[in-house]
Amino acid sequence: MSSAMPWRSDVGVWVGLAVTAIAAIVYWLCARDFDAGRGDLFYLADAFLHGRTWLDFQPGPNDVIIVDGRFYVPFAPFPAIALMPVVALLGPVGADEVESGINALLAAGGVGLSWMLLGRIGVARLRDRLALVVLFGFSTQILWVTTRGGVWHTGHLVATILTFACLIELWGRRRAWLIGLLAGAAFLTRAPLAFAVPLYALLLWEGPRLAISGIPWRRWAWLTAGVLPSIILFFAYNQLRFGTPLESGYALATLPSFLEDQRAKGLFSLAHVPMNLDYFLVHLPFVVREFPYLRPDGLGLSVFLTSPGLLYAIRADWRDARSWLLLGGAALVLAPTLLYYGGGWLQYGYRYFLDSVPFVIALCGLAAVREGGIGRGWLVLIAIGTVVMGFGVYWAYII
Repeated sequence: MSSAMPWRSDVGVWVGLAVTAIAAIVYWLCARDFDAGRGDLFYLADAFLHGRTWLDFQPGPNDVIIVDGRFYVPFAPFPAIALMPVVALLGPVGADEVESGINALLAAGGVGLSWMLLGRIGVARLRDRLALVVLFGFSTQILWVTTRGGVWHTGHLVATILTFACLIELWGRRRAWLIGLLAGAAFLTRAPLAFAVPLYALLLWEGPRLAISGIPWRRWAWLTAGVLPSIILFFAYNQLRFGTPLESGYALATLPSFLEDQRAKGLFSLAHVPMNLDYFLVHLPFVVREFPYLRPDGLGLSVFLTSPGLLYAIRADWRDARSWLLLGGAALVLAPTLLYYGGGWLQYGYRYFLDSVPFVIALCGLAAVREGGIGRGWLVLIAIGTVVMGFGVYWAYII
């Protein structure tokens, strides 16, 4: 027994590396012929390298902030910070030209981390881990955002990596300061992920004791210390760009007329909830006469169609407090996007749900542990979602 376990562990590592490499190739093949035309993050990384917070050209007609002849990127800055070494090596134009490869590597990194997380959670059978990794990598909007690329989508890939890293650490050495740093970087990548920090704090709580002496104040202090630099950077970045720490730029960005009408109802408003719920849960393609006879409109697509395998999360052990915390984290992170005016257009599925997907994948892992394996019916649902998202690659070049 003792000699077999290290061998089994090594097999898991090698299979995980192989799955990650194959995913990178598949993502690149899907994305290599699509030019998003908006490599804003590479040019913002170059601006940071030269001590600027603005671009010296307008990258496109929309999703740009124009102030005193300077062009600002409204999206969160950490992806550009992370890309600075690549831009320093290749230059912004060179990095932009190989964006499909960079995004393929980022997406594959998320696949590799999902494999690692599932192993940490205790999913022992390699077949089950592979099924859940396929669910994440090819039956969620990860495939779509990687194929389409552009400033709107790269942040999702970076945020997913950071969230998986937080969860891996929580199921590993549980270093609160590192979780805080990763969570802060995720916030500077996708702002809704700030709402995951309370989840991380509760997952760091060792046990259900409610007595004041049982609260892990020291760990929470280290978690706060890890998050704090990103909060300071967020306000400083706003101050440098717009003269006030409270202006993020989203309210200033240029938009097409139909989105301006949406934003006029409020950057965040209950008025947007029905629209977002429709794009997330209900929206369906319409019938056409040509192959493949169903066509998405680019506004959204029901998660029950694109990712039905995620329903496997309901099989998690709900007697385990971690299941409820992961569910709560997924809901908290999703909540602000349901209030947001943008809707996620152009998209195949509801791409904003990607912020919550790592928590749902963790729940699926807990379900696999509880049940001792994934049943055939669930594997069929994962396969159906993979086929549906596979058509998304076709539509990425059409719509």
